[in-house]
Amino acid sequence: MSSLRATMFLLAFFLSVLIDVAHGQMTTKAASRWIDGKAIDQGIAYFLMLLALLVTFLVH
Repeated sequence: MSSLRATMFLLAFFLSVLIDVAHGQMTTKAASRWIDGKAIDQGIAYFLMLLALLVTFLVH
């Protein structure tokens, strides 16, 4: 049960960081037209690592 709570805490923390980063990038109109491919790739990589961590916790 404690591993589930730890996993949920990490998931909530990860999502809150993503939301803060997303809001921080929308400061100007010009920035909204420019898409940073590296940031998108990094976000997808972090999501997949978190998903792998969750699957590992659920399997064990």
